[in-house]
Amino acid sequence: MRILGIDPGTGILGFGVIDCVNYGKYKMVSAGVVRTPPHTPLPDRLEEIYNSLKEIIHETNPDIMSVEKLFFAKNVTTAISVSHARGVVLLTAKQAGIKIAEYTPLQIKNTLTGYGKADKRQVQEMVKVNLGLRDIPKPDDCADALAAAITHAASMRLN
Repeated sequence: MRILGIDPGTGILGFGVIDCVNYGKYKMVSAGVVRTPPHTPLPDRLEEIYNSLKEIIHETNPDIMSVEKLFFAKNVTTAISVSHARGVVLLTAKQAGIKIAEYTPLQIKNTLTGYGKADKRQVQEMVKVNLGLRDIPKPDDCADALAAAITHAASMRLN
C-alpha cells in the first residue's frame, strides 16, 4: 500500500509518500514541501497547492492520503489559512479518487512515540527510525507529513 501523508499549510505544505513493504516496515518513496510566496493573494496560493498536489499524486500514485487535522490554533488567522489549505488538499484527493484518512496531532504523536505530548524532535526522530533514514527529513513540515503517513500505516496494521 502506498500512502501520501500531508501536513497542510498555506505557506509551506509538507508531503511524504511511503510504501508499506512488510508487516510494520515502511519505505520512503518521496518527500518534500510545496512553498507558496508570502504576500501572494490567497486564491493564487491555493491554486499553487492544488496544482502541485495534483502533480505529486500523478507522479506517486498513492492508494490513500493521510492528512493531519487542524486540532487547535492560538492564532485564528493561521487556523483559517491552514483550513483553506486543508480544504484544497481534501478536494484534490477526492477528485483523484483517493481515499482520505485524518489524524489529530495527538494521534500522530501517540502512534510514533507512545506519548501524546511528545515534542517535535521526538516525533521527527521516530520518523527517521521507522523509515530507516540516516537523517531526520527536513524541513519540519516534510517530517510531519511522513509522520501522518506512518500513523495511517500503523493504524491499518492494528485494524
